Amino acid sequence: MSDPSTTPGHTTQQEIDTSVPHSARIWNYWLGGKDNYPVDEEAGDAYTAVFPGIVTIARSSRAFLRRNIAYLVAEAGIRQFLDIGTGLPTADNTHEVAQRIAPEARIVYVDNDPMVLAHARALLYSTAEGATAYIDSDVLDPDAVLAAAAETLDFDRPIALILSNILGHIADYEQARSVVTRLIGALPSGSYLSVNDGSRGTDPEFERAQDGYNESGAAPYILRTVDQITAFFDGLELVEPGVVPVTLWRPEGDAAPKPIGEHGGLARKP
Repeated sequence: MSDPSTTPGHTTQQEIDTSVPHSARIWNYWLGGKDNYPVDEEAGDAYTAVFPGIVTIARSSRAFLRRNIAYLVAEAGIRQFLDIGTGLPTADNTHEVAQRIAPEARIVYVDNDPMVLAHARALLYSTAEGATAYIDSDVLDPDAVLAAAAETLDFDRPIALILSNILGHIADYEQARSVVTRLIGALPSGSYLSVNDGSRGTDPEFERAQDGYNESGAAPYILRTVDQITAFFDGLELVEPGVVPVTLWRPEGDAAPKPIGEHGGLARKP
């Protein structure tokens, strides 16, 4: 196994503030991770007291990403990944899923959170045949992200762009669309876009809980309609079954999954 490389971006490194809850640490808590603090557990428990289904959403989102990556490597032949807004490492990180199937896979993670950076340095190890790198940068500066990613990824070969539960953090929808357009526009033909985010129109209880969280003064996360999420894939070729609740995207096993308020899809750039 080889160490990951860390590439500083344009953002200024900040100290980790353990006095206020943080969305990445709360998400880690819901996933069953240990990289969080009591303040995050309290906030997570307060949310689940209002809407217990958030734990299902968090874990279903992770499972959707795992199935996406497995498809991309095993069926689409992708060997390069740009994972933006990766959050704290947990089980089945992008590089782990990809490199189990193709040890030569190369993965670049992007985040601008100091705690994520610290854990990336410690935990995101690559196979000897492949590569894993971390970029300290912001999705709102796609040009900086692309420039730094080019140090590890070959932009003449297909790349899978992973945007998992990150676009909801961009409050302005048109700005989110612009970011996606800039990023996918820089990738060659045969590349893929994977997006999943919290959605409206499936679970009113979830919508009420998230709206209340956003009004609490915490950094907001915007739930979007299925049509809005689908529009992120404009100009691309959606992989079946298209944009659906993440539980229904190529589910595994015999159990019939239920729709949840989290939609996602995967699409190929022609």
